[in-house]
Amino acid sequence: MRFVLKLLAALALALALGLGSAYYAVIVQTLSKTAVVNGPWSGNLAAGGTSADMYARAAVAVGGLLALNKSETIYFVADGDSAGEAFDARCTYRIEGRDPDARWWSITAYGKDRFLIDTPSQRYSVGKSNVVRTADGAFVIRVSTAQHVENWIAASPDGFILALRLYNPGPKVTDDPATTALPAIVKEACQ
Repeated sequence: MRFVLKLLAALALALALGLGSAYYAVIVQTLSKTAVVNGPWSGNLAAGGTSADMYARAAVAVGGLLALNKSETIYFVADGDSAGEAFDARCTYRIEGRDPDARWWSITAYGKDRFLIDTPSQRYSVGKSNVVRTADGAFVIRVSTAQHVENWIAASPDGFILALRLYNPGPKVTDDPATTALPAIVKEACQ
């Protein structure tokens, strides 16, 4: 009986170490070493590319991302605003900018589990073809749990992240995505 308990303890320890090291190698190390940061946005340029090693491919699979090569799409994610503060679901955020250098773009809110947020409004995303612009071509998108009239993306009260996809990005974006002009994310007000 004592031997069985020792064996179970050893197996539990081995399982914990194995899963922990796999998580560290796939999620922490892989995403940080291939990440490009641009303001509040960060992206993994190896996603969908032939240069992706087995750890990058595992990170893409774990994240549920059906990734294309960076010449076709560059993916950015934000979990906080331009001031470096984590998103607070009690707050309204303003995403402001101009069309990024890409044939088409979209900004989508996801829950912390990286799945679409279950919301009655079904306002998950705003993109190049449906964003309302000001007279000078700029746009302002609001992200909050409270509904807004236009350019609104529903946030989850349990927390959220934002994903920016640049489809068919221009050469400057693919050559130097860290310095390309991307929308700013500003906290407006909190409840």
